[in-house]
Amino acid sequence: MTEKKEELDPLIVAGRAFRSRLIIGTGKYKSYAENAAALEASGAEMVTVAVRRVNLTNPDAPRLADFIDPQKTLYLPNTAGCFTAEEALRTLRLAREAGGWDLVKLEVLADQKTLYPDMEETLKALKVLIKEGFQVMVYCSDDPVYARKLEDAGAAAIMPLGSLIGSGLGVQNPVNIRLIVEQARTPVIVDAGVGAPSDAAIAMELGCDGVLMNTAIAEAKDPVRMARAMKHAVIAGREGYLAGRMPKKRYADPSSPLAGLI
Repeated sequence: MTEKKEELDPLIVAGRAFRSRLIIGTGKYKSYAENAAALEASGAEMVTVAVRRVNLTNPDAPRLADFIDPQKTLYLPNTAGCFTAEEALRTLRLAREAGGWDLVKLEVLADQKTLYPDMEETLKALKVLIKEGFQVMVYCSDDPVYARKLEDAGAAAIMPLGSLIGSGLGVQNPVNIRLIVEQARTPVIVDAGVGAPSDAAIAMELGCDGVLMNTAIAEAKDPVRMARAMKHAVIAGREGYLAGRMPKKRYADPSSPLAGLI
């Protein structure tokens, strides 16, 4: 019954349907083989690829495609490591030339210490990419106002951070994430900061459409087992959100009626 519900509740991004609402990365793993094993355990159908860091073309070194088949798993090129709109634009144009990708993930960072998104540069790059025919999923701050601006500019998905990239601090501002979800007309995917399965479940319980993570799996003591745990957490959080949680109450409410006791 659960599997049938999942099939009827796909994640839709830019007209593409995905059974899994979990997206994982391809960085920080000990090897591409470990990355591939974690991907299989996670059930994810999409992986982010840092175009400037991952070997996609050099035949003299291990290539990602030798372990994760781009015909079976959607590659989502991203602009990790870009600190200006111009750098991000150049990176994604090269990615499209190299692999024909048009669904991409945009991130423009403000500084090395926090890796917080520079929203002014992000919006600037997004507008150009949309004009050039890209479908863009956008890493952004948890600011509902900027999230709306990104959506109005044509973003295919809004990807607010849960907390700082690689921090493992979880969802630090659930109120703002919920505000973004309530106003959104496109998918909202929490991106960055997830550390434990409970963090992923919380993001999904807030009504997010998906969760993207890399470090939480790659730097776990057992990445494959953590990937499997994240798969179940995302499913549980989504099911819990759709089920509708009970209201919080200030006082106890007995499970069995107290009236008519012997």
